[in-house]
Amino acid sequence: MCGRGIDQVLAHPCSPEIYEDYMRSAAGYVLLAERANGPIPRRNGSSYVWGAALDQLESMQPDARIINLETAVTHSNDRVNKGINYRMSPENAECLAAARIDCCLLANNHVLDWGRAGLLETLTTLRKLNVKVAGAGRNDREARAPAVLNLAAARLLIFSFGSTSSGIPFKWAATSDAPGVNLLPDLREASAFEVADQIIAASRPGDLTLVSIHWGSNWGYHIPDEQRIFARALVDKAGVSIVHGHSSHHPRAIEIYRDRLILYGSGDLLNDYEGIRGYERYRDDLALMYFADVDSSSGSLHALKLVPMQIKNFRLTIPSRRDIEWMRQTLDRECQQFGTRVIFDSEQQLACVGQRTST
Repeated sequence: MCGRGIDQVLAHPCSPEIYEDYMRSAAGYVLLAERANGPIPRRNGSSYVWGAALDQLESMQPDARIINLETAVTHSNDRVNKGINYRMSPENAECLAAARIDCCLLANNHVLDWGRAGLLETLTTLRKLNVKVAGAGRNDREARAPAVLNLAAARLLIFSFGSTSSGIPFKWAATSDAPGVNLLPDLREASAFEVADQIIAASRPGDLTLVSIHWGSNWGYHIPDEQRIFARALVDKAGVSIVHGHSSHHPRAIEIYRDRLILYGSGDLLNDYEGIRGYERYRDDLALMYFADVDSSSGSLHALKLVPMQIKNFRLTIPSRRDIEWMRQTLDRECQQFGTRVIFDSEQQLACVGQRTST
């Protein structure tokens, strides 16, 4: 979520005007963060927000770097009247290049915050940066199409869907003649089967598949039954390797189902919530980077490493050992319902392990 306040501390911020009931300038979120954790420099370079995460990426050298980009990238002033509107300037989108992001998922409830013109500018900007997109497009055909990453050992297809349960308006759905997002009609099992059919139709033998879904509430640890049924159906019917769920501002439970990875809520890696009061018990300042090691021949999960980060001064830092232990205990508690555990591995880093079959 690198719009709004975060955009204001980068080198080329948008005009700060916003139209929230309790804030009229995006710069106000910078001031809240400074009251909490001290001064934040302005006009920062493109790598600023990533902080310590860049060292982790350099160390891990992942084959694919995939994020849910939950902001419009635009100078558009075509504000949608929805209470909260996120945008970052196209010039500040260079931060994506700084982290060498391969694919941005766009089927979320902020990508059209500044109208269809804002979405079109987002798509144009990402194309100029050579970043693949999934989940939104100039029409429904583009919005449904998977992003394709040609990895060394396999082709990875990335599908992105949005659910109205996350606050995406029905009218944001892409149509044959209008830009928009790839919107799911609902989270019923029948809809999961339709998605599975789309995946099978687009796939070739040997492909790996990832399905990313923006769904559910922002806070709390409850996993609705409809999400469990939907995610498992994608594995059962289409052999999906990773179901990447998001919308919650903090991490939720992780499941390893039939050797496939299901993230029910990956949390925010970046946001401008520093200093905002009301949800401190969820520690949304603590974030996770997920490094999934997937077998290229079978699509099964070999290992999952979790790297904790902390958002401080609108950039990612290394948390204290105490905070890492809080995150481990919290996630471990929530994961146990799925037979998975979060532990310290032999290198004293967090890993998710679990039973290799699930019912």
